[in-house]
Amino acid sequence: MPSSHRAAEERKAQRRMAVNTADRPPEEAQPAGEGYHRALGTRQIQMLAIGGTIGTGLFLGAGTNIAKAGPSLILTYAVAGLALFFVMRALGELLTYRRAPGGFADYAREFLGPFWGYATAWTYWIIWVTTGMAELTAAGQYVQYWWPGFDQWKTALIALVVLFVVNLISVRLFGELEFWFAMIKVAAIVMMILVGLAVLVFGFSDAGRTASVTNLWSHGGIFPNGFGHTMMTLQMVMFAYLGVELVGVTAGEAKDPEKNIPRAINALPIRFALFYLGSLLVILSVVSWTEFEEGTSPFVLAFTKIGIPAAAGIVNFVVLTAALSSCNAGGLYSTSRMLRTAGANGDGPRILARLSGRGVPVLTVVISAVVMGIGVVVNAVVPEKAFEYITSVSTGGAIMVWTVIVVAHMRYRRAVAEGRLPAAPYRMPGAPFTSVLVLAFFAFVTVLIAWEADTRVALYVMAGWLVLVVAGWPFVRRGSQQARMAAVSASAPGTPQNTG
Repeated sequence: MPSSHRAAEERKAQRRMAVNTADRPPEEAQPAGEGYHRALGTRQIQMLAIGGTIGTGLFLGAGTNIAKAGPSLILTYAVAGLALFFVMRALGELLTYRRAPGGFADYAREFLGPFWGYATAWTYWIIWVTTGMAELTAAGQYVQYWWPGFDQWKTALIALVVLFVVNLISVRLFGELEFWFAMIKVAAIVMMILVGLAVLVFGFSDAGRTASVTNLWSHGGIFPNGFGHTMMTLQMVMFAYLGVELVGVTAGEAKDPEKNIPRAINALPIRFALFYLGSLLVILSVVSWTEFEEGTSPFVLAFTKIGIPAAAGIVNFVVLTAALSSCNAGGLYSTSRMLRTAGANGDGPRILARLSGRGVPVLTVVISAVVMGIGVVVNAVVPEKAFEYITSVSTGGAIMVWTVIVVAHMRYRRAVAEGRLPAAPYRMPGAPFTSVLVLAFFAFVTVLIAWEADTRVALYVMAGWLVLVVAGWPFVRRGSQQARMAAVSASAPGTPQNTG
């Protein structure tokens, strides 16, 4: 066969492979990761994992939860952290079985069916779009520490534009910015713990006269407002952990993901213990839980009580960067990648799969940023309720996605037991019993979200979203089939068709 004719046939085969992706077995079709630049190194993956577990849920939301639950909030964070660790171990096992550049939507497609791959990709997108809105809301509140008269929506708009530009340039710049964002958060928490321990041990500063570990139980006990109030904080606590699954989204742009991703997941218990449990233990020992109120950052209040005014300003700057970090990593990075996965897998318009010369999905970054602009409007209309409304919607969607990850893992384990798939070298401990416990816990949190009127709106929004997803599925499936037929016809002009 002449070389020119052979090259033409190869190009036709490549075009047919590209359009048949949605119906191919997952091991044959992984277009979502093609074209990405593997620019995220070990230190950036590690910091993305850390940054994904530290956000406004801790820096801002914890103040409201402390006022509701008192010291028992620490136990709530411990239980939720354990559940999310098992979710991440399940995701880690799937990632080491088969690297999926399209993230956990690929596993949903493989083990639960095409509809669930489509639904997971789009649901994760809407989760992080709304989470990005929450982070922009928090940024607006933090800036008022220095400029009380500056409107929340203006800060939200400025922050959105800056992060939008950064995400358009390159993944390397994004990774570097997120690395330093995470470094600032880690340094702030470590400083808070060290200063707080010094106050407890040496009794210096104004807070030294009342600082004591007995503050954890001497003001009404560990459950001062009752067990019920503690349970009602789970919605915000789960929001605080939103982002831990970003490790799976980075697989397509990570160097040596088979080594770096399990390493990041294995370190999660230490991070949870230090950043959440450690910081809250120290803060609630230095400052009585009775002094916290809604909208107060526990870190800012603790440093103010210690009597270091400049430090309070520094910590406020830190929590501002934490909000921007979460908006950067989740709000724009992960949403744009999930949209690109939808386009590459046939779950959305093919144009969404396009990459720039720098390996950036420009169109999906633009779409995510434009939709996140709704958060600017929410901050302008109902600034006092914006954070609570938006975080409850994000939490409801996150529970859906985490549930899909666990169920897909259970299906994978069943396939391994039946000899249909190879066992992964990195395994979730205690499965399937731990999987069942995690799913039961998620069901319990969902009931709690439905219990209060302010958080119940999340279920209404998610129900409406599911209706849209189900309604859109026939169009997505039909459009994918038509695109395949058109591409196959275009790739072989004049070729007789086999009608059987």
